Amino acid sequence: MAPFPGSGLAKGLAVTLRTMTRKTVTEQYPDVQPELPPRTRGVIGLFEENCTVCMLCARECPDWCIYIDSHKETVPPAAPGGRERSRNVLDRFAIDFSLCMYCGICIEVCPFDALFWSPEFEYAETDIRDLTHERDKLREWMWTVPAPPALDPAAEEPKEIAAARKTADKLAAAQAAAEAEADAEAEAQAGSEPTTPEGGES
Repeated sequence: MAPFPGSGLAKGLAVTLRTMTRKTVTEQYPDVQPELPPRTRGVIGLFEENCTVCMLCARECPDWCIYIDSHKETVPPAAPGGRERSRNVLDRFAIDFSLCMYCGICIEVCPFDALFWSPEFEYAETDIRDLTHERDKLREWMWTVPAPPALDPAAEEPKEIAAARKTADKLAAAQAAAEAEADAEAEAQAGSEPTTPEGGES
């Protein structure tokens, strides 16, 4: 049976009337910024001071989108008669976000906490070659990395913090004992000093 003329228009108006009173779900982006979850994966920030050029992130990256260049530098001995050491100095750290699939492996395997997730996602470019972000740009993304969440009060204390607190308590106890011993010696010396009676001659 053929539909009567205007049935399509009637169906369209019915849908319009049915949804007119519903709350809109349209995000008015970019005028209104979306509320992102705390673990949003946007771009990767580089904390350059922690990078030791171990190359672990570049080796583990399944997309081979991390490019690192470095050179060796000789460090003078820390003490007289010591031996010179060599250390790696970072020359280039770049990530090609046109290849990156945001798996986060590089962040997970970094042993020195040099890479972090940033929730920033507005980095579209007109040229695909501009999606290779050098270390200066990656360093800027660090300012957008949110602070880590607070620890659960019921969680077990990390071993490193417990060991540091134990050492600090030992040092504080030793310092308090040394001060108490010094006070006791000072009081003993003050008590053992001879006194001259008033009005008499020694």
